[in-house]
Order: sequence, then structure tokens, then C-alpha cells
Amino acid sequence: MLEEPFSSGTSPMHRLDPRCKILAAVCSAIPTALMQHMESALAVLAISLLLMAMARPPAGPLMRRMALVNLFMALLWIFLPFSTPGTPLANFGPLTATAEGIRLAALITLKSNAIILTFIALIATSTVTATGSALSSLHVPDKLALLFLFTWRYIHVIAQEYERLCTAAKIRGFIPGTNMHTYRTYANLAAMVLVRSWDRAERVNSAMRLRGFSGTFRTLHEQRLHLQDIATALMITAPFAISFGYDLILRFGPLTVMP
Repeated sequence: MLEEPFSSGTSPMHRLDPRCKILAAVCSAIPTALMQHMESALAVLAISLLLMAMARPPAGPLMRRMALVNLFMALLWIFLPFSTPGTPLANFGPLTATAEGIRLAALITLKSNAIILTFIALIATSTVTATGSALSSLHVPDKLALLFLFTWRYIHVIAQEYERLCTAAKIRGFIPGTNMHTYRTYANLAAMVLVRSWDRAERVNSAMRLRGFSGTFRTLHEQRLHLQDIATALMITAPFAISFGYDLILRFGPLTVMP
């Protein structure tokens, strides 16, 4: 079963309406992604860290997820400093690191960490079912909301099916190697996972139709939007908007009014 380590808690982020959290996360992530200056990127990273402090997530799962994100960022640090044209800063044999490349890698790292931390603080503090219901309430197409929920629900089932097939292959003496037998076995394994997933999807579809499923997401808990939730969402997005405005000033200069 897939875990939701951040969804349980009593922090202000957990109590916020899921619809407001989704809108706040999207409205915060878009300007963050468009920023082009280190100062504004550092500002939004500090804001996202403040949101994480308010959400009070468990440290272990948070560190593991951020380690995966920054592992990918490490690949950017390997290539960008040497592939971006600009002012030479250091030589490593035939490779030359440029100041512009290092700045670009640092900017992407800061913005990526800020966006991920913001989404964990806002989106991950709701259960997946609550998020799916919120997406439907925000008039996201029902098929997309249901696809999101069913993907979360059954991806672990497919993973368990894959593990069972791998165990069966090992019991039969399968030892992976760099040969055609190994490639053929893995191809058959992938095909069996797809076939069994399709078969399970057909059974689930039939069972839901027999129970009167109409294609509309329904929940037993009615979501009521309060003025406090709206105010909190605006307070969350305001610092991101201010930081983006500061980034625009750094990029284009202050706005001047023509006489």
C-alpha cells in the first residue's frame, strides 16, 4: 500500500481547505518557475522553508524525497557549468566551467527545491482522496480527477504483481545476465504485467458499473469553503507574487509613469 506520510497532522497546512491549497500551490509555482534572478529565487526558497515549518512534516520521508530531487539536480551541475557559454571561471582539463553556467545551475536548483517544498507543504498535507475531490470541485474534468485517483490506487497493485512475477521467475532458477535469455525473460515479464493490469482494469470497470458508478467523483464529506481558508491562501501566495514582482524589477527596471 502506498503511504501518505505527510497527510496526517494538525498543522495549519493540514487544516487548510484542499481547494485553496491546490490553487495556492499552482499560483506559487508558476511565478517561481519564471524567475531569473538569484535574489528572488533565494526569497521564494526561504518562503517555502517557512511553509514547511508550518506544515511540520516528518523529517525522514522529507529528507528522502528531497535527496531524490537534488540527485537529479546534481546531474545538472555536472553538465550545465561546462555547456553554457560565458565567462570562463575554472578549467578541468579540456572542460571549462563558466560563471553563467554555474549561475544557471544554482538558479534551477533553488527554484526546483522551492517548488517541491511548496507542493509538499500544501498538496501532500492532504490525502489523495481529498485532493481528488478538490480537483473535481475546481471543475477539473472528472476523467482527469478519476485518472489521478485510480493511478494512485492501483499503481501499488501493479507493483505487487510485478514482484510476484519476479519471485516466480527466481523460484524457477532465473538468474539475470547480459544474454538473450535475460532480455526475453524481462520482455515476457513486462508483457505479463501489462496483460494482468488490463485484466484487472476490466474487472474493476465491471464491478463499478454493477454498483451504479456514473463516472462522477463523489465523497461522503462535504467540503465547505470558509473565508479564513481564502485569506490564508492569499497570504501564502502574496510573498511569491511580491518576489516575482521584485524579479521583474531586476529584469526590466522599475516601472515609470509617462507624464
